[in-house]
Amino acid sequence: MACAKSRREQGMKVFLTKGLSWGLALILCVLLALLCFSCKPDREEPQVEEPVVEEPAPTYVSPYDWSCLFFEDGRFVYKKDWVFTSLTGIDVSEHQGEIDWDAVALDGIDFAIIRVGHRGYSEGETYLDEQLYANIEGAHNAGIKVGVYFFSQAINEREAIEEAEVVIRALEGIPIEYPVFYDYEPIGGANGRANYLTNEQLTLNTRAFCERIEAAGYVAMIYGNKRVIGRIDPELRDRYGVWFAEYEVMTPSAQFDFIIWQYSSRGSVAGIHTNVDMNIHFLSP
Repeated sequence: MACAKSRREQGMKVFLTKGLSWGLALILCVLLALLCFSCKPDREEPQVEEPVVEEPAPTYVSPYDWSCLFFEDGRFVYKKDWVFTSLTGIDVSEHQGEIDWDAVALDGIDFAIIRVGHRGYSEGETYLDEQLYANIEGAHNAGIKVGVYFFSQAINEREAIEEAEVVIRALEGIPIEYPVFYDYEPIGGANGRANYLTNEQLTLNTRAFCERIEAAGYVAMIYGNKRVIGRIDPELRDRYGVWFAEYEVMTPSAQFDFIIWQYSSRGSVAGIHTNVDMNIHFLSP
């Protein structure tokens, strides 16, 4: 019995020893698992991209104070501190017929922009205005300052330069006080040859004309309404300056600088028997 008891005690010791080892091992495994779980990084949440907030385009601010613009006796004038800082002008072509320029001057007209010629919108030939020389001479004799414009239907730079050459030849030996204006217009209600110019081609044509005019010693400028001017490269527009056309408004709505505003095509001026385009030249902001 003593031997049997001794063997049981030894077996119990082995059992307890092994059991303790397994228990410790189990506890260690559980602790290790808990440690690993606690060290595991949090599951990544899907990244939400922050919306890109575009900076708002800078708001255009006109250099002119429109509270200084007045409509008096059917014409716009610009006065700062009640001092006139504008001139009144017209633009004419053969469509106005023969003009009594002395009467025009007495009616308060300071300057006239006279058409040199035009290019046909279908066949593409260039023509001089039939009243060009009579208008320039009559205006100058009446003490009215003169500028000129060419109505362009050029479809490429070569034709734009050709139009500039027409102007240069026509003005040879004739002084003018105002710029030479490049006047491109699509032909409404007709299939004009230049109606479908791309913005890039219109810019190239405008640059070609103005550079040739400038090289000949004249000041070049660009004529157009919001749609036309908006299609021309702003850098070119700012370089040469704008004669802006917009009718039937009391304040110009252009979002770009301009120097002359053509505000009506139905003006009435003494010495002219038809309606005439009216213009205001802003001498300073």
